Amino acid sequence: MTVNISPTDEAHHDDVLTEAAVAFLVDLHRTFDDRRHELLRRRAERQTELDRGATLDFLDETEAIRTGAWQVALPAPDLTDRRCEITGPTDRKMVINALNSGARVFMADFEDSNSPTWPNMVDGQRNLSDAIRRTIDFTAPETGKRYELAADTATLMVRPRGLHLEQPQFTIDGRPLSGSLMDFGLYFFHNAHALIERGSGPYFYLPKLESHFEARWWNDVFEHAQDALGIPRGTIRATVLIETITAAFEMEEILYELREHSAGLNAGRWDYIFSVIKKHRNTRGLIFPDRGDIGMTVPFMRSYTELLVATCHRRGAHAMGGMAAFIPSRRDADVNRQAMEKVRADKRREAEDGCDGTWVAHPDLVPVATEVFDEVLGDRPNQLDRQRDDVQVAASDLVDFWVPGSAITDAGVRLNVDVAIRYIASWLAGSGAAAIYNLMEDAATAEISRSQIWQWVNSGATTSEGTAVDRELVERLADETCSQIREEVGAENYSDGRYEEARSLFTTVALAEDFPEFLTLPGMEILERRPVSAV
Repeated sequence: MTVNISPTDEAHHDDVLTEAAVAFLVDLHRTFDDRRHELLRRRAERQTELDRGATLDFLDETEAIRTGAWQVALPAPDLTDRRCEITGPTDRKMVINALNSGARVFMADFEDSNSPTWPNMVDGQRNLSDAIRRTIDFTAPETGKRYELAADTATLMVRPRGLHLEQPQFTIDGRPLSGSLMDFGLYFFHNAHALIERGSGPYFYLPKLESHFEARWWNDVFEHAQDALGIPRGTIRATVLIETITAAFEMEEILYELREHSAGLNAGRWDYIFSVIKKHRNTRGLIFPDRGDIGMTVPFMRSYTELLVATCHRRGAHAMGGMAAFIPSRRDADVNRQAMEKVRADKRREAEDGCDGTWVAHPDLVPVATEVFDEVLGDRPNQLDRQRDDVQVAASDLVDFWVPGSAITDAGVRLNVDVAIRYIASWLAGSGAAAIYNLMEDAATAEISRSQIWQWVNSGATTSEGTAVDRELVERLADETCSQIREEVGAENYSDGRYEEARSLFTTVALAEDFPEFLTLPGMEILERRPVSAV
């Protein structure tokens, strides 16, 4: 077999990329990578159809699935109660803190909150393996504080990268290994048997699916992997993030394809907003307002989340709420009070809608979210028995993008430029989760920012204050943002950071003539040219 792993420090990865593990990845690649590329071609074709004026609708050819009587598998015992889940990247300290946070589940993230540097991806696998075997610890070099696992920890789930991302340092037969297959394959190969021995199992979150054909691909990957390691089919469980507008029209079909391995659906709100903007970026007459105006209570977002709950419960699957991204301030009690009130209201809405659990980004939010769901669930582990027969969502409800009381503002344009550059700089420096203005920003929120700028510029938008949103304005705001950052961090730290590269990448993806599908794709090229040695 022709395999090339380009990082030269073999000692850094030889315990993760063992000969047997590499052989397992090669088998997955040769079996499934051609189909992955075909699925990506289908995405491009669908975008072309939308650009030509096609509209989204429920599929005629799968009506029998939507009207049929079927159920997904019963929840795995340690996934029965998921009232609060925490998510974050796979660095050693984060893994320990998240598992100790009091949340029912920790979703260890190789995707949007994890910059895909080679050390991050390999070290992350090692950290999770150590956590499963309870050999993980960490001592903070700046304080000497030691971190280790508590007696009771959260159930572990893993989010591999989406189908579009690849690992350029790892090629097989001249083609880069899929990030999806690398992240899934290494975690499953090294840990599936150990997890089963400990009374748990290999559990996953699947990101950015755009159709039930992609769910079918994952299901086939699961069956193949389980057969290869002699593990019964159905041991793997996966929750799908419904974070693309196209997937919202195929929730039933996605559950059906994965029904033996399904652990439900999640309302991935930030990527969903990005997908709505991206898929309709060329729709004549449709311009989205400031990202802060697109909340969960606007009509099209409300329709999407209620449909998700009703669909899941009809099929016996968990319906998981979206992310609370607030990061508590250590200095401003008033900011905390106002933000916590918003978090509590958001989680109450999800619980009362029928969600079986929700996501948070910070350990301090775990008690808040848990308390809200305790009030609704009581002693019940979930509310799968709550059928939302009152929910009637038409295709038109999902694509009615009117946002009451909204506008494009000067402040909204400036915020998009500012947040995107700051986040991209963090991502290029090796950290995919960045606390910016008391919010945890990840790749999805940066995508919203740059996709809005692209649409506003290309549609000739004007702010409510009368400012034309054009290339010149965006370039000027990018300059001002970088100047402000330089003042905040100092000239030396600015030079050592990756702010100029971030500015360049931002303007590339926000001002390109043709819309780049993901900012992380050109971002990967920068990481490959100037890699990060460690974070």
